[in-house]
Parts: sequence; C-alpha cells; structure tokens
Amino acid sequence: MKQEIKNALIQLFESWADDKVVETELLPQSGSYREYIRLIGQKRIVLGAFNEDKKENHAFVSFSNHFASKGLPVPKIYHQNEAQNMYLLQDLGNTTLFDYILNLRVGEGFANDLIVIYKKIINQLVRFQIEGREGLDYSACYPRDSFDKQSMIWDLHYFKYYFLKLAKIPFDEQLLENDYQNFTDYLLEAPRDYFLYRDFQSRNIMLVNGEPWFIDYQGGRKGALQYDLASLLYDAKADLPQEVRDELLEYYIQEVQKVQAVDVDAFRSFFHGYVLIRIMQAMGAYGFRGFYERKEHFLKSIPFALQNLNIILSRLNLPVELPELTMVLNAVLQSDFLKQVGQKEKIKLHVEINSFSYRRGIPLDKTTNGGGFVFDCRAIHNPGRYPEYVEMTGKDQSVIDFFKERSEMDDFLQSVYAIVDMSVNKYIKRNFHDLQVSFGCTGGRHRSVFSAESLAKHLREKFDVNISLRHIEREIEGE
Repeated sequence: MKQEIKNALIQLFESWADDKVVETELLPQSGSYREYIRLIGQKRIVLGAFNEDKKENHAFVSFSNHFASKGLPVPKIYHQNEAQNMYLLQDLGNTTLFDYILNLRVGEGFANDLIVIYKKIINQLVRFQIEGREGLDYSACYPRDSFDKQSMIWDLHYFKYYFLKLAKIPFDEQLLENDYQNFTDYLLEAPRDYFLYRDFQSRNIMLVNGEPWFIDYQGGRKGALQYDLASLLYDAKADLPQEVRDELLEYYIQEVQKVQAVDVDAFRSFFHGYVLIRIMQAMGAYGFRGFYERKEHFLKSIPFALQNLNIILSRLNLPVELPELTMVLNAVLQSDFLKQVGQKEKIKLHVEINSFSYRRGIPLDKTTNGGGFVFDCRAIHNPGRYPEYVEMTGKDQSVIDFFKERSEMDDFLQSVYAIVDMSVNKYIKRNFHDLQVSFGCTGGRHRSVFSAESLAKHLREKFDVNISLRHIEREIEGE
C-alpha cells in the first residue's frame, strides 16, 4: 500500500472516529486488487479499505447495508469517501474458514466441529439466497445483474484462454464453443431468481467466536441456488472429503425445503452441472493468476481442482451431449504437465517466540490458528532487582549465570519444554503452519528474554522447524 493511501485512510479514520491511530497493520492481499489495513486507535479498531474500482465499491457497500438490514452477519460499513475510493468497515479478525480448516483437520478424517460449522454456514447461505434477495437493489450489481448466458460464457472463455491454452491442452475451438452453448443453455433451465453470492468459499467466510460471518459478496447477482453451494462444497484447497460433501448437500436440500418446495432430483442434476462450471471458472482463475501473473500460490490449488474435476466427471449425468468438452476435461486430467504443477508440499512449521513486558500487554497473535502459549515468568527470581544487572538483559552472561545459580529458571523451562514439545510434535504431524509462544515478565528484559532464547535453542536442536525470535521490549527501546 502506497504511503499516501495509508495516510489518507488514517486521516479518514481519525476524522470520523474522533480517535488517534496508534498502530497499523497491513493485511495480505488475496485474489483481488483491493487493499486493506487494520487501523488500531486508542478507543477502537477498524479496517480501512482502498479499491480503485468505484463500481465494485458501490456494490460492496450497497450489499453490506442491505444484508445488515436483514440481520445477516456481514461487516458494518462505518464511513465512506467515494471520491478517494476508500471506506471503513468492521474488523472481523484474522480467522477465515480456510485457516480454521487447516488447523482443525484431524489426520485423513474431518473433525466433527467442522461439520457443525459448515451446517451453520449453510443455514446462513439459504438466508442470503432467499431472504437476501428481497428488496435488494440489483442495479448495484457489478459487472452484471444476473448469472446469465453472457456471464457463463465469460467464465468458460476464462477457462479456455487462461487454463487450457496456457496448460497446452489441445481442443477444437468451434466444437468446444458448440458445447459451451449447449452446456449453458442447460444450466439456464434451473430456477435463477435467487441471490447468487458468486464467490462463496472458505476464504470469504470469517469465524468470529465460532460463528460464521461473510465478506466479498460484491460480485453477487441473480442466479441459481446450486452455484453457491457448489462453490462452498468444491472449494479446491478446503479439500472436503466426498462423504462430507454428500452429507452437506443433503443437509442443504433439507434446509431449503423448510422455506420452499424443491424438485430434489432436478436440483441434484443441476447441482452437478453447476459444480462443473464452478470448477472450470476456478481453474481459469488459477491459470490467470498462476500461469499468466506467475503467482505461485495459485498454482498450488491446481492439484485439488484436478481431484474435484475427477470426482464430478465420474458423477456427471447431464441430459445434454458435450463430446468436445468431455474430451478436453479428460485431457486435463491426463496431462503430465498439470500433474506436476503445484504439487502438494510439506509445510515446515513456523514457531514465533516472543519476549515482552506485561506493562505493554501480551503480543498480538498474528498466526492463523489463534492460539499457542503465553508463559508468565514473574514467579522466577528477578535479577532486575539487583543494581548490577539492571542495565543487562537475559542474553548477557552474568544474567545467564544468575538464572543457573540463583533462580528456579531450570525447573520452569523444563515444564515449558514438555508442554511446547507436545504441540510442536502434533503440529508437524498435522502439517500446521504456525505456533506462537510468548514469555512475559515485568520489564521484558531479563527473565522473558532468557526464556525465549532458551526455548528457541531447544527447538532448533530438537525439531526441523523455522524459528523467529523477537524481544519486543528491546525493539521498542531501540537496542
């Protein structure tokens, strides 16, 4: 984010909130070009957003206000400066459904807690689709007010030009276009007078105190019920087991039937068709971002998308012939090039270790799992009480000798090692990304620094992990 944009967002916050920004935190960009910054004031915390696309901003703000009026869990829009393409919105934290999935998945199974959360999400999805459409200003939709034939053809061309061609999959262009026409004509037979969220997937669902909240619906428009459900259940890197998808599909049908009649057989048939077009749209995005823009993390979704494609093709039974498209999709599955792209890799655990002063408060957890450990070192005999050690830190040899000879530090650390080792072992087995461990004491200079240094040394010697070590009080003091 450019400094002038950051400054303008800070000014927008301070003039609106009558508050002073004391800290800022840039949020990582995902698949969009929007930029977000967390603005931490003395009295409140909000997100500042900047997006040069005025129409997209208008759609997001308009939809947010509408959904909030329906009692749907979406972020509040606090303030907007349309001329500067900026707005302030409610901060929902850092935990997306995708982050939660990564940290709760158990072995090859699927945690029951996740199924409970997915059912809560499905309950809200039905509300968005049916309650949310009532009174919605569809003129705010961008770029179109309906997931119509034109929208579908755009997605299929996205797949053709940014995935098939860049992956060097051969096809007859005219025959493929003929199949595109037949395929979209079939999909358009499904009832389409509902709100279609458009990008209803795990990175656009936040978890706040265990409850789902929803973001990034600015691409919404009228459409069929099946599309958003397909987006949720066949979200590539969420990698839901097929039996869980089947269970959640049945649950969704039950929930919809509570508010309107549904032809279940027709619903399932259309659902498989919408799963297919959604997978193709997603592959187009991976190709554009990965092959064309050379953003490697998008390529890592391709193996998951290939798995999903293989599953849906084995279940597809559409009342329309699509010979060229079927041939092309099978060629995608058989491509040696694609089998090598974005192969799943073992993620090395990152352990963040901090020392801090309780006078300034416990460090903010910026990891994806929202946990870890905070150890209070204030029960340990404090060398900072003696004049000869006051100007030293836990890294100085005299202080180290003090802890070895005149304190309970060794017993304390042995207990810490036992607890942290248990988590590190489990996190490595489950391929988690992050673990945060913080040590606090009164001044943040002696006991906490020595403890943090000792744990870092212990973990480096015992585990193959990445370690980052911060002494927050020393950083503040400029040491």
